[in-house]
Amino acid sequence: MSGIRTPIVCLLGHVDHGKTTTLDKIRGSAVAEREAGAITQHIGATEVPLDIISKVSGDLVKKDKFKVPGLLFIDTPGHHAFTSLRSRGGSLADIAVLLVDVTDGFQPQTHEAIDILQDFQTPFIVAANKIDKIPGWKTNKKDVPFRLSYKNQEKRVKEDLDNRIYEIVGKLHDKGFNSDRYDRLKNFKDNVGVVPVSAKTGEGIPDLLMVLIGLAQRYLETELEFEEEGPGEGTVLEVKEEKGLGKTLDVILYDGLMKTGDSVLIGRADEPVETKIRALLKPNPMEEIRESGSEFSKVDEVRAAAGIKVAAPDLGSVRAGFPIRVIGDRDTDSLKEEMKSQVEDVVIRTEESGIIVKADTIGSLEAVIKDLEDSDISIRRADIGSVSRRDIIEANTIQEPLERAILAFDVDILPEARKKAEKEGIQIFNDDVIYRLIEDYQEWIDRRKKLQKEKRLENIIRPGKIKILIDHVFRRNDPAIVGVRVLSTIKSGYPLMNQAGERIGQVKEIQDQGENVEEANPGDEVAVSIRGPTVGRQIEEGEELYVDIPEKHAEVLKTELKDSLTEKEEIVFQEIIDIKRKENKYWAI
Repeated sequence: MSGIRTPIVCLLGHVDHGKTTTLDKIRGSAVAEREAGAITQHIGATEVPLDIISKVSGDLVKKDKFKVPGLLFIDTPGHHAFTSLRSRGGSLADIAVLLVDVTDGFQPQTHEAIDILQDFQTPFIVAANKIDKIPGWKTNKKDVPFRLSYKNQEKRVKEDLDNRIYEIVGKLHDKGFNSDRYDRLKNFKDNVGVVPVSAKTGEGIPDLLMVLIGLAQRYLETELEFEEEGPGEGTVLEVKEEKGLGKTLDVILYDGLMKTGDSVLIGRADEPVETKIRALLKPNPMEEIRESGSEFSKVDEVRAAAGIKVAAPDLGSVRAGFPIRVIGDRDTDSLKEEMKSQVEDVVIRTEESGIIVKADTIGSLEAVIKDLEDSDISIRRADIGSVSRRDIIEANTIQEPLERAILAFDVDILPEARKKAEKEGIQIFNDDVIYRLIEDYQEWIDRRKKLQKEKRLENIIRPGKIKILIDHVFRRNDPAIVGVRVLSTIKSGYPLMNQAGERIGQVKEIQDQGENVEEANPGDEVAVSIRGPTVGRQIEEGEELYVDIPEKHAEVLKTELKDSLTEKEEIVFQEIIDIKRKENKYWAI
């Protein structure tokens, strides 16, 4: 017997544009406040039945006109995890909501989210969020349809909002989409509807639900048809321990029927595991599958689409993102081969060099890896689970100092691993917010590069120039001691040459008012002892002398350290190059 399943809705958007807060407003929960960094870091699911949608939307949605049983919302840790939510047909989502902050506009992750939606050919609408932050916006009543709030705004506020909507419309046009504010559209199949909302005040939320359920009813009814008694198919969202149940799976069932006692195949990195469902638990409506705690109800069977918890033996190597299939009357070997090919797309491939990445789930792992790739950071190996001693041993074999690091997303660092990391100098970054984890690593790289540059800078002989003062000869040789005016910084130990490019000696010591100093800066008048020359023979009073820079040092100064030269050093450096090239025209080229 065929029926109409619940459509799966995925929320996407840039960080902090209001994905979880929007869903919170719909379900009246507070998941966003409990999320680390107020940003969703895992994938959850919330079922919103049609009668709840009708209640929230009021006159906009009359439930007796709809066959669609409701909406199943998936809240993701940003758009990256969207690619982990796979069904056999591609994207797990039937419809997507792209959240855009009207005060912030399109951001890099907004563009990337649209690219992903295009790749998966997923229909979507735009929720133009945070209209309450528009200057002068008045919220007379919460949780009301957009048209009622809009009608009560002053003319300039309406114009401000319209201009922001047109900016979104323009950006969508650049991506190849026709769009407009949803209440100005008649054809949603060929146009993207933009729904102004405030997740904070609830304004426009009734309209958002109306558009979603309307799109599902009008354009997806055929795609939502499924065999109610067919073998269930789903995707694993989370693997976790539950008191009294042991290891369980949070699953999105997107097709067919799943029953207690069913034999199922579940994907793993090597071979799919065959096991039997011991118990099925379903969160109560309007409760998020990760947050409902003891509010699960045991059920004998579940039909798609639904977020469910599956208890079964032998789940040790199962990871989030892997498929789960009820075997039913299907050939087990064929089903295994099909699942293995799917899992190959999910398991992360590694490079020969780079850092090591650890995460708690496949979805999280892919999210971290995508951000690292976007930042041009190489990955040697990516894996799921705690940071172990083996990870430290592998990281210790990496030759590049800036890659001797482990990024650990929301996983434990085992005590023996932490101890060995400290001993071997392996840097471990551990956080439960993805963007913060990567920012910490990038800041560490920047600090290390700066230290490396400073260290190299200390060893590079820089451009310097002095002028021997008249009547300031204190000793003629062994070593010669003369008073000089510093024209560009010199340091003790620097070699010196004359204006003909001939090396005449080396700075032994610098004295400023009787005290030894390591360096003297432009404008200083100091006493310098020079090992090698004799005043009156190799050097003369009033003569200008240059630091004799080795050619290899000059090449580094011209490339890596060019930006570190002061204006005076640049001038002197060019004078030194001109002197050297009189003898060798290819010097330091």
